[in-house]
Amino acid sequence: DFQDRFLSTVKPVYYLRTRQYSRSTSSPPFMVNFQGCLFRSYPGEFQTLLDTGTGSYRRVGGDKFRPPLGEFKEQLTKALEVEGVMQKEGSVLNFLRTGYKTTTWWEEEREDASDSWRT
Repeated sequence: DFQDRFLSTVKPVYYLRTRQYSRSTSSPPFMVNFQGCLFRSYPGEFQTLLDTGTGSYRRVGGDKFRPPLGEFKEQLTKALEVEGVMQKEGSVLNFLRTGYKTTTWWEEEREDASDSWRT
C-alpha cells in the first residue's frame, strides 16, 4: 500500500541500478558472465549500459520510460548477440530461460497503483 500510494510517485533525480548475469552457451566459453546498469540523470532518458570489461560502460539502449528488469536484461543480451558473444536461440529455449514472469511485483499492472515510477 505504501509502495502504491507514495513510493511509486517519487521521481529520483539520479538513478543507477547495476545487475550481474550469467548465461550458458553451447559453444566455448560455455558460460558468459555479463553485467550492466540502468542509469538516469533527470530529466534525461533511462539508459541501458553494458559493462565492457575495461572499467567503462557502453550505451546499448535508451528510453524515456524505465524498462522492467526483464526487459533490461533482454537489452543487454541482444547487445551481446550483436557482438557475437552469444548466439540467438529459438523461441522455446528462450522461454525456458526467461520463464513466464519477467517483471517484479511492483512492475506489474495493479489496480490503484501508480505507474509514475516509469517516467
